[in-house]
Amino acid sequence: MTERQASSMNPHALQYRKHFIPLESNPVVFTGLIHRLGVSESLQFHDVLSLDDADLLAFIPRPALALILVFPTTPAYERKIAEQDGSKASYSKSGDDEDIVWYRQTINNACGLYGILHAISNGDARDFILPNSHLSSLLGTCAALDPVQRARTLEDDEKLESEYKAVALQGDTEPPENPEDEVDYHYVCFVKSHKNGHLYELDGDRKGPVDWGHFKGSDMLSEEGLSIIKEFIKPMAGDVGFSLLALTAGN
Repeated sequence: MTERQASSMNPHALQYRKHFIPLESNPVVFTGLIHRLGVSESLQFHDVLSLDDADLLAFIPRPALALILVFPTTPAYERKIAEQDGSKASYSKSGDDEDIVWYRQTINNACGLYGILHAISNGDARDFILPNSHLSSLLGTCAALDPVQRARTLEDDEKLESEYKAVALQGDTEPPENPEDEVDYHYVCFVKSHKNGHLYELDGDRKGPVDWGHFKGSDMLSEEGLSIIKEFIKPMAGDVGFSLLALTAGN
């Protein structure tokens, strides 16, 4: 999401200090990045080709530990978020006080990176982070920080940036020559908290996590999980270009 769009939704949001090449919505690219950062190779992203076709859903290994929804940002979506977040206080929790790990986005066009970080920092996916890896160290540092300090830590992490850039250039589509060019697609993560069992919508361009309430199972592609995705995209049903990635353990 662009700085202009973020500012229109939240006038108090931090201005973007860095700009990345956008990450292609591609499970191979996403999987490559988490492995380079220090996640076990048994954890992988997969395309979700349908929300309703049981046969297509059956091809995806279970359980799905997190979902990353990719969708076009539209004026209607921006207005909806502005209305929902307008009166909310900005999220300020950290460490033991928070039920979900949330990252404020301060790197432009890095929505895919923040979606990935949200997916692997929460729920059962945390158990697949390799000890002594750079990712393990980075997330351990971030956990104790407030959202502003956490955001700066991600901005200043040279290893994170270099690994991201290496993978971002491997997609099938041609990346924009200028990282500051406007990108009209946004990435939002849906993941279950490992603390309170609630399902959260995690978007670094909002004022904080959105709690969708208690989630009964462990599979984000269960009927319960899919119903939340359908509810989220329903107001934008006339738009095209939605895609969904599932983070799972297994091939």
